[in-house]
Amino acid sequence: MAGLWDTGLAVMNRIMGKGFSHMPPNNLKDESKETNDTNGLIPSDANDESRSGDVSHFPYVEFTGKDSVTCATCQGTGRIPRGRENQLVALIPYSDQRLRPRRTKLYVTVSVIVCLLLSCLCVFFLFPRSVDVQYVGVKSVYVSYEESDHSVLLNITNTINITNKNFYSIKVDNVTGQVQFSKTVVGKVKLSNGITIGPLDEKQIDYTVPAKIGSDFDYMYSYCTLPTIKVHNIVLVMQVTVTISYLGHPEQLSQEVYQYVDCGGNSTHLGHSGATLKNP
Repeated sequence: MAGLWDTGLAVMNRIMGKGFSHMPPNNLKDESKETNDTNGLIPSDANDESRSGDVSHFPYVEFTGKDSVTCATCQGTGRIPRGRENQLVALIPYSDQRLRPRRTKLYVTVSVIVCLLLSCLCVFFLFPRSVDVQYVGVKSVYVSYEESDHSVLLNITNTINITNKNFYSIKVDNVTGQVQFSKTVVGKVKLSNGITIGPLDEKQIDYTVPAKIGSDFDYMYSYCTLPTIKVHNIVLVMQVTVTISYLGHPEQLSQEVYQYVDCGGNSTHLGHSGATLKNP
């Protein structure tokens, strides 16, 4: 019986100690003051130490269930590992405003605007624009004759302008020139020069096409060598095809013009002026 009585007293002391530990400090202080005033006693330090000692006897208990999770810091042991004593453990609910920064919408809006601006700039500068090829005219003509087969030989130097309207460089892969007389091809040349034209730049290219008006048109030999005529103009069809490439994309540009050429002796034509210089 004495053993059971002692066990019951110990349980009661623990329960009473736990009840005191959960009471607010102010209430404990007021009740202690009233008790001391009633009994006329002053609380001693020994009583405080014994009370705190009773509370410290209670171990850490973790309530696990459907609506609870294990502490991530101590893993349910109730103790913090060494070296982490000064670290703070904070449990913040998902609804806390600190988890919802006020400037999140601003950051997202600014990021979207910057991405749209960069996309528009890329489209503006990389969007393909036209490349213009303009036939300027005949720069010079060197004329010679072959009496054996009554042929007229022409070395015709032509000039073209290529204008790049893009914001990036283009490459001229080749230039193909062709000369027709009376719907017959009398001369053709292909030049692979690989010229590069810079952004918003323009270049002038000269190319020479050798042409031969042969025995099929033997009457042209008599016409071009007729001494009684000062100017021996004939009409030739000048065709030019320029192959360019930019951003890995090839493109062909063509032009066709009718041009007067003097076949009477060695002649030189300058631009579109129509001025003719004869070499003696």
